[in-house]
Amino acid sequence: MRRHGNLTRWNQDRGFGFIMPAGSDTELFVHISAFPRGTSPPEPGELLSFEVEKGPDGRDRAVRIYRAGQAKPGGSPRQPAAKSGPGYLAQGALALVLLIAGIWAVVVWRGADQSAPRAAAVALPVVVPREPERFQCDGRQHCSQMKSCAEAKYFIRNCPETKMDGDGDGIPCESQHCY
Repeated sequence: MRRHGNLTRWNQDRGFGFIMPAGSDTELFVHISAFPRGTSPPEPGELLSFEVEKGPDGRDRAVRIYRAGQAKPGGSPRQPAAKSGPGYLAQGALALVLLIAGIWAVVVWRGADQSAPRAAAVALPVVVPREPERFQCDGRQHCSQMKSCAEAKYFIRNCPETKMDGDGDGIPCESQHCY
């Protein structure tokens, strides 16, 4: 977990100093290797964001320092990050969960278990661009006088006194054209 604090002391000759974490009264040791490479030397009073780890001596120390206003480190750290600890474990767990989810998605998508019953396909409506109206009301009223379902639908929508929708469901000529 990232914490914040101010650099209280810095020994430039020896490359170390101390940070006072916000809300604490105990200073933390910080080594120059915790700062991003290629940046200016730290200054006392500077606001820092950092993580805390146990050092080789077993005491807490500040690591992976970000300076105030720095969106991400200015360069790579002087020492490679330790491949242990809660942050590393959380990244590994996340990667494992994503890998399992990806495999599951492929199995489901490809239908690896062919013996399992598949869900019924959902029929999506097909949207066909409308053609310009090429029909006109000419007195025809019956399905036997129509040449297509589209023509019957045009007549039932636009022409008076049609006799093509016997059951009143809005679909004309169900037994001949619009089944």
